Amino acid sequence: MTKIDNMMAILWMLKSGGKISAKQISEKLEINIRTVYRYIDKLSASGVPIISDTGHNGGYTLLNNFIEAPLFFDVKEQTALLQAAVFAKQAGYFFGEELNRATSKLKMYSNQEQERLLKQHLEGLEVIGSVRKSDIEEVLRKLEKNVINEVSIEIEYHTSQEAQSKCRIVDPYGIVYWNNKWYIIAFCHIRNEIRSFRVDRIINMKETENKFNRPRGFSASKNFMEKLVPAIEDEKDLMHLVLGGKTSALDNLCQHWFLVHHFKERTSDKVIFLLQEEIIYKYVPYLLLPYAKSVRVIEPLSLNQKMVEVLEELIKYYQV
Repeated sequence: MTKIDNMMAILWMLKSGGKISAKQISEKLEINIRTVYRYIDKLSASGVPIISDTGHNGGYTLLNNFIEAPLFFDVKEQTALLQAAVFAKQAGYFFGEELNRATSKLKMYSNQEQERLLKQHLEGLEVIGSVRKSDIEEVLRKLEKNVINEVSIEIEYHTSQEAQSKCRIVDPYGIVYWNNKWYIIAFCHIRNEIRSFRVDRIINMKETENKFNRPRGFSASKNFMEKLVPAIEDEKDLMHLVLGGKTSALDNLCQHWFLVHHFKERTSDKVIFLLQEEIIYKYVPYLLLPYAKSVRVIEPLSLNQKMVEVLEELIKYYQV
């Protein structure tokens, strides 16, 4: 480890509150005992209140008020960080190596009791995901750097609607993770508007020499969701979608990423949404099909006929 890492490691060991000898520090960090003395002196000179006891049972301790300094984490805080790291890895977090190093330090510099408790907490929580090692990690790292540095980039981008990819100059404002996909929210110079681009559809990218200023107070996630679910100005233009059925099915529909934005009312046996008529007949049948007989349409009744038409189209498709 580097000099700063070793000095931080000593701080973590002293933070346990127990007395620790120079020999114990030397053995755990695998460094010369004279180096330990030198690091202790440097820490003391920098203002760390280290108490040194000489003699057969001597060793080093910290003043109690420094043990509780914000620099350190208690077991619950360490647990929260380590468990959050588990979720991040399953989401395909693109600073995975750095995250591993950080969590390793949390574990390495914990005392035995902390290590035991952390192990129990981590064994008690697991996240099941389908994320494999991302092949866009390097792209995400570059994008994140350009977001921070406010540097425009040129991307070669391919959409599902276009046969060929196109080159665009964009100003990257922020990165969003939604529904197992990464998006870059950026101002597109071709369209002259803020748009979202799926990162896995970026074929190539390179920095330009142009700098930009991100709008003050801009929120990438807010912009993304506003484009995904446009705000309705007048509820008079909306229709009631009333669904009945099993409680578990209705609970799931209330938590659906799209329907949750149109939730109106819930009782024990039905749920009411307010939606545009076009959306009800165009998209809702496909949202309800996976629930089979667990859900029934109460209102509008004409949606039942639309459901039948959708099913007939599927039957014809699979009979070919």
